Amino acid sequence: MPKKTIAQTDVNDQTVLMRVDFNVPLEGAQITDDRRIVMALPSIKDVLERGGRLVLLSHLGRPEGEGYEEAFSLKPAAERLGELLGTAVQFPSHDCVDEAAAKAVRELKNGEVVLLENLRFHQAEKKGDADFASLLAGYGDIYCNNAFGTCHREDASMVAVPRAMEGKPRVCGSLVEKEIEYLSDLLANPAQPFTAILGGAKVSDKIGAITNLLKGDSIDALIVGGAMAYTFLAALGKNVGASRVEEDRLDDARAMLELAAAHKCDLLLPVDHVCGREFRVDTDIKTFSGAIEDGWMGLDIGPESQALFTDRIRKSKTVIWNGPMGVFEWAAFATGTQQVAKACADATVNNGAATVIGGGDSAAAIEKFGLADQVSHVSTGGGASLELLKGATFTSFELLDDA
Repeated sequence: MPKKTIAQTDVNDQTVLMRVDFNVPLEGAQITDDRRIVMALPSIKDVLERGGRLVLLSHLGRPEGEGYEEAFSLKPAAERLGELLGTAVQFPSHDCVDEAAAKAVRELKNGEVVLLENLRFHQAEKKGDADFASLLAGYGDIYCNNAFGTCHREDASMVAVPRAMEGKPRVCGSLVEKEIEYLSDLLANPAQPFTAILGGAKVSDKIGAITNLLKGDSIDALIVGGAMAYTFLAALGKNVGASRVEEDRLDDARAMLELAAAHKCDLLLPVDHVCGREFRVDTDIKTFSGAIEDGWMGLDIGPESQALFTDRIRKSKTVIWNGPMGVFEWAAFATGTQQVAKACADATVNNGAATVIGGGDSAAAIEKFGLADQVSHVSTGGGASLELLKGATFTSFELLDDA
């Protein structure tokens, strides 16, 4: 059911408590990819331009302890947001619920914004603690979920805070609205042919998505690449050398192959492989067609597989891609992922396909290859988009007011 949005809500002279996903990659204090901040801007600007006061909440990384850790501070995000907005973003203290934070919120004027420190400096955030949530809820007149990348989690700021704000407006931001509606609508009624591309390291991470896609009976082709492909190939009795295989998932892989056949879906696996002796950037390299010799590990799909996969992608009208074809961060093993990214762009530009890149490494890859603006949608949430592919529903979204 559609949810009420912040754009449909009167924010004038109101304090909007907005959960954003500013979990950006850092090198020291430098942000290396600000896409998640940029994608949150429309709803942030909308609130400020309509006379609202804005309190932003986010996490960053995975701090282990309790309390402030400089390496996980959101200060760089506050500074970058200020640059993008062209106005000061207040960043009051090293704690999101201390007196300095509360004072900054109390003294906010209409059209001003404050970003509070990393929620995960409190273990209560990950635990979904109601008392911690109550402190955060006290900051706002309106709750806005604009953090798609965290929608699949039941953290305090995602679930317990909107519960604590029952009776007040609880709405979604434009980013969450776009992400969930785009993926949900696409999966509900995909234009044919429909191709899904799944990659990455683990079959175990993608079993739910594969099962849900196949049972939907709307998918024509399922392309499997990355290290997870070697578990499928091993399940078929193929020699995969020293490639990574999840031995405890061989039966699952066989079941997926049988399910694909039963649903008349073409399941495409790599037919050749760019391999290394060791898992390191300067390893010896050899390409194998068919069986991989002992002592070699597959680290990218080979040229025959690239041609097989990209031909199918380019002919598709709907494409969903989640997970790279190899170790694309290393130049020697980046070609397979780059060719899949280019095929997705070609399908969009030349065939009018709806193409969704499912966040995480796939989003990083398509950005790296300069093709993000040539596909339909690049998700900000790898884990969240994968959960949608599995058919999951999100408590954080269900708690919001219906439109």
